[in-house]
Amino acid sequence: MQALAKFSRAAISIFASLFIWPATSGERAAAIPDFSGLWARNTLDLEPPSSGPGPLVNLSRLPDGTSSDANVGDYRNPILQLAAAERVRRLGEMELSGTVFPNPDSQCWPWPVPFILRAMKIQILQQTDHVTILYRHDQQVRRVRMNASHPARVTPAWYGDSIARYEGDTLVIDTIGVKVGPLSMVDAYGTPYSEALHVVERYRLIDYEAAKAAVEAHESKNGIIPPEGSGIAVDLDYRGRGLQIEIMVEDVGVCTTPWTALVTYRRAASAWGENICAENLRESVGGDRKVPTAETPDF
Repeated sequence: MQALAKFSRAAISIFASLFIWPATSGERAAAIPDFSGLWARNTLDLEPPSSGPGPLVNLSRLPDGTSSDANVGDYRNPILQLAAAERVRRLGEMELSGTVFPNPDSQCWPWPVPFILRAMKIQILQQTDHVTILYRHDQQVRRVRMNASHPARVTPAWYGDSIARYEGDTLVIDTIGVKVGPLSMVDAYGTPYSEALHVVERYRLIDYEAAKAAVEAHESKNGIIPPEGSGIAVDLDYRGRGLQIEIMVEDVGVCTTPWTALVTYRRAASAWGENICAENLRESVGGDRKVPTAETPDF
């Protein structure tokens, strides 16, 4: 009887293996979310978290309550150390006086992390050993190594050193080593960062209703940049899931505490378009501007 029982269990095991995928393979495949495709939004700035310390907001408002074009950051936000708060206050006063302070966007510089999450259109390419994120603004590219470690000595770069891993249905990207320069800032309000900047991004897919609600709530406070003005359109008929990125920022050189923010995207309706920031004598939207010149060549 014991021999028969052993034979039966073995037979069942063999039978099951013919019709059931190995658990480890199936679980691994199911755990990796598919972020591929184009994602877009028609607003800028970071969304506040559901709770806890959050990003700076614009103190300059239009009559309807939405953000104006002047970037006047709330320097009273308790996440800022005194020196950082003073810088944000001073830059805000410049904006209110009619002088637009330079930032990585207006000066054709690379957008550091997390400033780059202001991008209104992105594409994510997932591969086994790395993830590539494309940003329509100036055709910028980030390359993120999967299941790797930061080197013992990181060479600073504008996008930093980024490594990633999957945690269930979430892609977690960890970035350090973001280069510090004259235009170092984490947002459009000139909030500075130091060499200690550490950013963790958590990418996950959320259902249609949640994505729609998050986007509409953000647009109601920060306004909408229409497709005809930006060349970026959201597919409002798409009823699939949206993409939400939770950002955790900590910087002991600038901030009093770690803080978090959200960015929510929906599927893009338009194809990937060219968007180049280049020195030229005429803006694409009209109006002349001066091009930097030099008396002698720099080569």
